[in-house]
Amino acid sequence: MRIKSVKAVWLHVPIPKERQHRSDFGVIASFDTTLITVETDDGLIGHGEGRASVASAGNNAGVAAIVNDEFGPQLIGEDARDIVRLWEQLYNGPRAHYALARGRSFPILGRRGIHIAAIGAIDMALWDLNGKALGVPVWRLLGGRTHATLPAYASGGWAPAESIGEQFQGYIDRGGFKAVKMRVGTGDGEVADSVKRVKAARKALGDQVDIMADAHGTYSVPEAKRFAREVADCRLAWFEEPVTGDNKLGMAEVRASTDIPISAGECEFTRFDFQELAALRAVDIFQPDPAICGGITETMRIAALAQTHQIRLAPHLWGGPLHFAAGLHVCAVSPAATILEYSLGANPLLFELPKEQFTVTNGEMTIPDRPGLGVTINEDFVRRYAVTPGRR
Repeated sequence: MRIKSVKAVWLHVPIPKERQHRSDFGVIASFDTTLITVETDDGLIGHGEGRASVASAGNNAGVAAIVNDEFGPQLIGEDARDIVRLWEQLYNGPRAHYALARGRSFPILGRRGIHIAAIGAIDMALWDLNGKALGVPVWRLLGGRTHATLPAYASGGWAPAESIGEQFQGYIDRGGFKAVKMRVGTGDGEVADSVKRVKAARKALGDQVDIMADAHGTYSVPEAKRFAREVADCRLAWFEEPVTGDNKLGMAEVRASTDIPISAGECEFTRFDFQELAALRAVDIFQPDPAICGGITETMRIAALAQTHQIRLAPHLWGGPLHFAAGLHVCAVSPAATILEYSLGANPLLFELPKEQFTVTNGEMTIPDRPGLGVTINEDFVRRYAVTPGRR
């Protein structure tokens, strides 16, 4: 089980114009990710996924370069079974021996950002590889399932007030979803415009479907308070990223002003960021992104924090199949997990990169028992959309 090679490739997948949507990130014209392949000397292969942006599109050349030129060479010859030790080695760099000997972190400067995304991608691939080696799903390696199935919510919701109900009904018809998420915030214009859309959605769906509202961190604190106050009668399941993650005190202030549950975490890195959210009592729901926060190893640590602080776990899973599977396996294990995000935007990575499909029936997803992460990569898809270094 010695690591023979670690390779990364940026996948850039254009979205047909008729399927593109506009958000506060602009027109989303592609889906991008970094695909990691780890191979051992006995021929075993594991795959992982890291991302340079929480948005669908993003330049992933940096993540791929860190894996190929910095982290990958350090791992050659290492035992692929030592997943946690290798995580700490990459996180702490040349001072890893101090960290392991003294029981505290001595991290490299890149303890936030795409360095962590690169570590997380490698981490996913190692868990995938180990599951395949033993012929068991990753959730079995993590301690076994606490959930055989989990509810899923349909994530999308960009339509204007006049057609948001129709858009959501299309989601519900597709998988029997009992919960949907819509985007609000600065992309709508004024707070009143977002309020109008939320009220239209609630009127169209009635009281039997949960609605989540995601502001992508675009409101100021006063705007977020105003929005929460004006949709108080809409029974939102949660208000996601009301303000930027850089303003955790402001997020705590928003939470203290409303009884709508506050969720956040897709832009946070490692358990240390989530520890701050918990200490400040800023959120009710943690939303770590496994392709950004540090992979499966770190998402499990964040899940333990959530359980300790009586905070729910609902990972951000807007990405490709390995990213989705990583969150799914953590949620299968964690008692704090309550629901899964299921992308219903134009997402060719989720639906075309894997040979298997993650399906939702009557709003529920059954936890698969395929070995590893349970994803078989379509190599033709990879060859078609791989970005040649220096070109796009």
